[in-house]
Amino acid sequence: MTNKVLRRWAPGIALVATAALALTACGSGGSGSGKDSGAGGAAAVKSALAKGGTITVWAWEPTLKQVVTDFQQKYPKVHVKLVNAGTGKDQYTALQNAVQAGKGVPDVAQIEYFALSQFALGKSVTDLSAYGAKSLSKTYSPGPWNSVNIDGGIYGLPMDSGPMALFYNKKVFDTYKLPVPTTWDQYLDDARKLHQADPKAYITSDTGDAGMTTSLIWQAGGKPYQVDGTKVSVDFAHDSGTATYTKVWQQLISGHLLSPVIPWSDQWYKGLGDGTIATLATGAWMPANFSSGVKAAAGDWRVAPLPQWQAGASASAENGGSSLAVMKASSNKELAYAFLQYANQGAGVQARIKGGAFPATTADLDSQAFLNTSFPYFGGQQANKIFSQSAKNVLPGWSYLPYQVYANSIFNDTVGKAYVSGTPLSDGLSTWQDKSVSYGKQQGFSVG
Repeated sequence: MTNKVLRRWAPGIALVATAALALTACGSGGSGSGKDSGAGGAAAVKSALAKGGTITVWAWEPTLKQVVTDFQQKYPKVHVKLVNAGTGKDQYTALQNAVQAGKGVPDVAQIEYFALSQFALGKSVTDLSAYGAKSLSKTYSPGPWNSVNIDGGIYGLPMDSGPMALFYNKKVFDTYKLPVPTTWDQYLDDARKLHQADPKAYITSDTGDAGMTTSLIWQAGGKPYQVDGTKVSVDFAHDSGTATYTKVWQQLISGHLLSPVIPWSDQWYKGLGDGTIATLATGAWMPANFSSGVKAAAGDWRVAPLPQWQAGASASAENGGSSLAVMKASSNKELAYAFLQYANQGAGVQARIKGGAFPATTADLDSQAFLNTSFPYFGGQQANKIFSQSAKNVLPGWSYLPYQVYANSIFNDTVGKAYVSGTPLSDGLSTWQDKSVSYGKQQGFSVG
């Protein structure tokens, strides 16, 4: 799975959303016609498999290696070149460079949900509607499906998803007699009690992360981004979900209740292992990272539903996840789409689940075999039951900016200051809003 999702992004990624791309897309309307994706639809895909050929896939997700092996065994006339061109931002830079150069573009690329609209608006990925992709809406959970359904077109097939849950160290909670929080107010109370009991222990580590912030605002019912083609708006100042999130998170920051350890660092893994970082609210793709990176704490951790902003609610949000998209420059789109179908809807899904991936397909999310899977790391807990329910509880209506990659790249220079300088979180969000609006206008978007 994508295991370092929505982290800090290099400003160079902003090249993806150039003014030329934005203005070019203005007349496209995203109608989903798919006329350029090859006549014949499903029949053409079947014919391409029979004929065979070679396709290149750029992806960093490790379970795809087995998928490629299985796919080639089933279709021996097809050869798949699986290339790791970098994770996230590194691949996006290489991908955009190839698109601009007009050569070296892969047939298929892994693109995270928050970044997909940027490539779709730039018309560098293919609308898959002509292959019948629109008919697949009920086969995927709402969050991932909405992420690939952009302005009326389908620009990728969901590969995985990241419905959120709360991972917590049961050993720590038992030691300090802390209740597993069901609300974020209770979470705040636990944070205070834990740090008072052990000044070296923190409820979680957060040094400022765009993905975490937007996911929790999403869960709170926020909709700070509104997108209609090249017409967008950014408004954290008047968004009720943002206000709900900020009220609690500001107290965690002001009370010095968040570990200053940088997530995904060696110190962070150590903190998860020794109990000095007691919880992690993140996507359902996280278990494999615990098993491989926090081996010493096996049996100590458990999974619980995400705490709620309102007592008795059951809202959730996505954090992370990727699609596989067919690049517009591909000369073998039908064969590329055949691989997407196999990997993200066909037998490849089971191969990926066995490898530790979390699916976006409803049939798998609802299957008894999946739901009853026991996780030895989590004390034998059937954690998929919590993840699957979370996927169903993801609030609808969330949008990312069509230049979200850039927006995330400036998060630390805006909102991030609240974690290190005493700047109010609301002021940091306001600055992030202003800079995001300014950048959008510079790139040719109509930003309100």
